[in-house]
Amino acid sequence: MLLGSRPGIDLAKKRLLRLGVVLYGLRLTVQDIDHVGHAGVLVDAAMLGSTFLIACWLGRRWLGLDEKTSMLIGIGSAICGAAAVVAAEPVVRARAEQVTVAVATVVVFGTIAIFVYPPIHAAFASAGWALASPAHFGLFIGSTVHEVAQVVAIGGSIGDAAADTAVITKMVRVMMLAPFLLGLAAWRSRDQGGMRSGHAGHDGHPPLTREMVPWFALGFVAVVLLNSLGVVPDAARPLLNTADTMLLATAMAALGISTRAGALRQAGVKPLVLGLALSGWLTIGGAAVNAALIRVMH
Repeated sequence: MLLGSRPGIDLAKKRLLRLGVVLYGLRLTVQDIDHVGHAGVLVDAAMLGSTFLIACWLGRRWLGLDEKTSMLIGIGSAICGAAAVVAAEPVVRARAEQVTVAVATVVVFGTIAIFVYPPIHAAFASAGWALASPAHFGLFIGSTVHEVAQVVAIGGSIGDAAADTAVITKMVRVMMLAPFLLGLAAWRSRDQGGMRSGHAGHDGHPPLTREMVPWFALGFVAVVLLNSLGVVPDAARPLLNTADTMLLATAMAALGISTRAGALRQAGVKPLVLGLALSGWLTIGGAAVNAALIRVMH
């Protein structure tokens, strides 16, 4: 890597990344929640929390992965793929190679979902299950598939009604990114003795400092609220969304450039095993959670 390129890479990995996360709020509105109701919020929250906890437990206890890589893969799988991973990097304080491994893992299994979900819908329809209805399957897609683009692709292959519900459900799930990051920052700094003394607590977590608070997450919430109020001009929205996509793409490219190939080889197959396990939970467990919700609602 050229020495002179380091300042630009650091700028992209930090400031441009956080600005991109803030602008991501332009894709969401508070009104999105009304479209899916309590059911969409509940299933999103259930899948987010369970996927993240499984990642932390399985990655550390059974696979022997480091805590930060396990958490990042869990966050990416639970919320919105690569965007969630890079957004969580300053909170988790992960190294560039840990972020890149997590991004690669969630992208692989999110892409596989595009080819897996349509046959699953066909199987549900053949069996006559209620989960095969456009609204219910759309809820299933939105609450379990990694990336927004993947949700759009899968929903569109099923039908317009499924696509609409899937995208809105996914947007509600993305909206949970900010409160999740704020909670994660507080959890990693929960040792009050460490906070008072200015040193890490007995569990090894750093004390909560001003630098650790994900202010960009608060900016994300503010932009969502402004977008909900219709303050952002419609003419400016496409330009801002394009700028946001470019900012996030630049940040991910910077992470890739600053990562040593040896770090990816050193990670081995364990991240992929964790990604596979989480994808299995999102697909099979997510179907069970959604089916249970249908029974409760009816």
